[in-house]
Amino acid sequence: MRPKFIKENAKLYFVATSFGCSFSPYKDRLIAAINNLSGLGYKIELGSYVFKNRGIASTTPKLRAKEFIKAYKSECDVVMSVGGGEVMCEILPYIPFNKIKKLPPKWFMGFSDNTNLTYTLTTICDIETIYGPHAPSFYLPLEYDTLDAIRLLKGELEFDDYGKWQYYKDENPLASYTLNMESKIISYNYKESFSGRLIGGCLDCLITLCGTKFDNTVNYINNHKDEGIIFFLEACDLNSIQIRRALFQLKNANWFNNVKGFIIGRSNNYFDKSFGITPQEAYLKALKEINVPILLDVDLGHLSPALPIRCGALATIKLINNRLHISYTNSSSDEN
Repeated sequence: MRPKFIKENAKLYFVATSFGCSFSPYKDRLIAAINNLSGLGYKIELGSYVFKNRGIASTTPKLRAKEFIKAYKSECDVVMSVGGGEVMCEILPYIPFNKIKKLPPKWFMGFSDNTNLTYTLTTICDIETIYGPHAPSFYLPLEYDTLDAIRLLKGELEFDDYGKWQYYKDENPLASYTLNMESKIISYNYKESFSGRLIGGCLDCLITLCGTKFDNTVNYINNHKDEGIIFFLEACDLNSIQIRRALFQLKNANWFNNVKGFIIGRSNNYFDKSFGITPQEAYLKALKEINVPILLDVDLGHLSPALPIRCGALATIKLINNRLHISYTNSSSDEN
């Protein structure tokens, strides 16, 4: 199901499903983002824990889940996470997926550790989500990924990569992007555009979900076998060898059955060469035998700016002058 696209003056509900913005630069950015989005006419509601932290997360797993459920049941148009983190998976036992299936679908947007909801809401409940920027990312005038996230939420369908990305980060917490690296997509077995349902997220989180009771991937793939699947993947902390092992795990759990292609982003360990191989080589070593198109080094991942992705949406992927182009298709069967 596809949630309703937003209109002007939409209501955004910020929640701390993982990490809270209790200190700089996250707190500064969230405050600036609230002011920025409010100035654009959006109505902002804040969850109880967005400015708090208790150890490595905003609060207990049960309370974080309760905050998300309250937001999802509210009259808001979008539930948006304020941050990533490390242990968001621990909220999943408290998320009533069967009850969520019966509610009007609502956009949830988050990134990195929020794969634990962007992926499960899509694969368990068959609800589209957005793998995209956290609320504090909106501290600047809309550009690149934040602009495209709003465009996605409004229902626009055509998106292009950015051509450049940022490796060096300014120490000023409210600094603009410094795009100092050229995007150079590496393609393998790509001959023409390919289409399917987009699913995926942060590989670090996906391997934690794999094989648990929250893993409904094979059922989801089978339910959409006529359309096929496009996996979008990126890693946060995994080195090259860990990426290779992670893909072995997912492949042998039958996650890549009926896959039409892969789009692979950049990790924090972009320049890693563990045991003499790069992340790109690790992906290719693990995936090339599937014999589908693989596009690496796309503008997706933990090195900004990253294209937001409609997880669960039908899309067509193609290269235009070695630049990534995503074209979404709105099926009438997906409407809520």
